[in-house]
Amino acid sequence: MFMSNTPVTRALFDDVMVPNYAPAPVIPVRGKGSRIWDQNDKEYIDFAGGIAVTSVGHSHPKLVATLKDQGEKLWHIANVMTNEPALRLAKKLTDATFADKVYFANSGGEANEAAFKLARRYAVDHFGEHKNEIIAFEQAFHGRTLFTVSVGGQPKYSAGFGPALEGITHLPYNDIEALEAAISAKTCAIVMEPLQGEGGIIDADPAFIKRARELCDEHNALLVLDEVQTGAGRLGTLYAYQQTDIMPDILTTAKGIGNGFPVAAMLTTTKVAQSLAIGTHGSTYGGNPLACSIAEAVIDIINTPEVLAGVSAKFDRFKAGLEAINSRVPFCEEIRGKGLLIGCALKEEYKGSAAKFLRAAQARGLLVLIAGPDVIRMAPSLLIPDADIDAGLVILEEAVRNVVDS
Repeated sequence: MFMSNTPVTRALFDDVMVPNYAPAPVIPVRGKGSRIWDQNDKEYIDFAGGIAVTSVGHSHPKLVATLKDQGEKLWHIANVMTNEPALRLAKKLTDATFADKVYFANSGGEANEAAFKLARRYAVDHFGEHKNEIIAFEQAFHGRTLFTVSVGGQPKYSAGFGPALEGITHLPYNDIEALEAAISAKTCAIVMEPLQGEGGIIDADPAFIKRARELCDEHNALLVLDEVQTGAGRLGTLYAYQQTDIMPDILTTAKGIGNGFPVAAMLTTTKVAQSLAIGTHGSTYGGNPLACSIAEAVIDIINTPEVLAGVSAKFDRFKAGLEAINSRVPFCEEIRGKGLLIGCALKEEYKGSAAKFLRAAQARGLLVLIAGPDVIRMAPSLLIPDADIDAGLVILEEAVRNVVDS
């Protein structure tokens, strides 16, 4: 039994939590903007953003006010009724994107689960049971449900859970010839991230994403874009597809849209949406008024010319700073990414050591991420002040020197 005087420490995690995570020794207790403080009041600059989640920073005053206001009104009702925040949020999302219809969920994995089910259901409705194959890409990440890890292109996430779902083909990312050879009358969807996040911060070639759209049209398949990590302004437009010449049939969004509150959405067209008829899919918490009120406030903050242009300017600042560090302490083979989803691909001699750089930075008061063992990843708040970028890069250089010299 938990007693009120039981110390809440990292050791308690090992006693009471399932061991699927290996959290750091420190426990954060509060945050403000792009900084957080741990139980010992040690301060950290946050370049991690909760894995591209805290898009407007910690404890943003507008979100705190929204949480308090809606929290005193209505938290949850069953989906036998709708609610005002959900309808307002859906309208803002459809007004700002290609979409006509919205389905709300709680996480990126759930939004992708809905998207993949919809893609298959649409194909069955219009073309028959044989049209069920999904084309996805190696190193992709789409979530942790059995369906989404089967579509994801990283076998380590599906290993040990029994047979993967059938009808899924994985191809090399950015390989147009492989895509042309694989697609057929049985293909119901091509599923892709506009920029692979977990897979190493790999951007889609414009010709690749354009050809994927053309092939979907030629084969009566749907193009599904997973914008869980690239969306909500992360790359400098509200959604990454808006930097291309194409539009998807289905798009998923989560992470930054809720700034840490669990909320996600699947966006699609009226024609495609008809296949999710009454009773075909659902979510107990999806679209609840508390989550939707917060996501609406996030969209209001992010979807402005000033904030979106600022994302691109901050990328330039990050890139210049990283190049300067690399000129003094060569550790990075390539700086990747767009907007505020940035990757430092490590030089050959440091490959496999991304976690060492992460730990060295954390020890000095900077939070970063990794994207596989070979890439240091950064995904801070879209509102991170320039002063915090500069201060964080000073710490990063200290961490890099520590690893390189060790």
